[in-house]
Amino acid sequence: MRDILPADTARWRRLNAVFAEIAGSAGYGQVITPLLEDIGVFTRIGDATDVVTKEMYDFRDKGDRHVSLRPEMTASVCRSFAQHRPAALPWKVWYTGSNFRYEKPQRGRFRQFDQVGIEVLGVDDAHLDVEVIALAWEFYAALGLTEVNLIVNSLGEPEDRAAYVEALRTHFESSDLTEQGRATLAKNPLRVLDSKREGDAAAVAAAPTIADFYSSEAAQHFATVQSGLQRLGIPYTVEPKLVRGLDYYRRTIFEFQGGTLDSAQNALGGGGRYDGLVEALGGPATPGIGFALGVDRTLLACEDEGVFGDDTAPVDVFVVDVVGGQEAVAITAELRAAGFSADRGYDNRSMKAQMKLANRSAAPLAIIVGEEEVASDSVIVRPMARDAGDQQRISRSDLISHLKETS
Repeated sequence: MRDILPADTARWRRLNAVFAEIAGSAGYGQVITPLLEDIGVFTRIGDATDVVTKEMYDFRDKGDRHVSLRPEMTASVCRSFAQHRPAALPWKVWYTGSNFRYEKPQRGRFRQFDQVGIEVLGVDDAHLDVEVIALAWEFYAALGLTEVNLIVNSLGEPEDRAAYVEALRTHFESSDLTEQGRATLAKNPLRVLDSKREGDAAAVAAAPTIADFYSSEAAQHFATVQSGLQRLGIPYTVEPKLVRGLDYYRRTIFEFQGGTLDSAQNALGGGGRYDGLVEALGGPATPGIGFALGVDRTLLACEDEGVFGDDTAPVDVFVVDVVGGQEAVAITAELRAAGFSADRGYDNRSMKAQMKLANRSAAPLAIIVGEEEVASDSVIVRPMARDAGDQQRISRSDLISHLKETS
């Protein structure tokens, strides 16, 4: 876990603003769920996943309730849906917030990490799958990213998946796997497909694929998703070995990968369909689909591609007051009320010291108030750039209108 300082938080705010605009334009409303939930909310993710078995920050609180810091957002959103039972369906929501996992920190991966994402509950329609994927694609494009790869797969219906899991179990039991691979096989054969260990590579490459087990309904659903992506001109690759990291997924799953990131840690985010999760959390049988995108990884990709830079906006005006500070208080308040961002000097510093602060602020204009200006009820408006023209004396009452006319 780490601090995120002002030089970086500006980009975080901009990223969230871009995401909020895209999600809002598609009819999604923001939902905010608690950071702390009953642990049962998250054990529904799957008792064979590392998130549940190794990575959750869980403990008993002072009321002896077994709780956990939120390791992911989808289960929390589904719990909220099950609790509040929205009448209007589909329930389309977006979110942003922190999650917590006790895992090995790496480049772009921290134990406290932020995500943005969307969830749609209450509709079983392959065209909705296309919309969800397209919104994430649109978000990356809006940030300026061009080296993003989309991979998709389908896990089929629950019966298809169950048959596939047994076929995988048979295959891997007769294959050479690492000790860790054997341990994963005992928990969930699907998870072996995620192995990046060299000793498991041959067995994974030779494993059967899920497409051989699709029912006609599952095959049609996946075909509709692919044709929808093609219609929108969104490039994608079908990756039969893609299973994602959580056990609740069914049918459509997808992942976005950063082409500039290390191949072992290149996932920017992803998601899929999770019909059945709301029911597991005590709600009615409800179809659902969504995605979560990592903020840290996305910003790393932006850095690598040289887009969506820091460019923290400077204040519009810096007020320099060498007559005691009262004028600076009033002028700064008036500027902010008029819609200008403004900062000022403090501690009755000298003119020279305050002008250094004005330069450091990168404000294009300085408003200077000295004894002569107070006596004549005026201010000096000084452009800070060398080639931006000469300073002007402006009547105090005309300051705001002058700035609006010249800005």
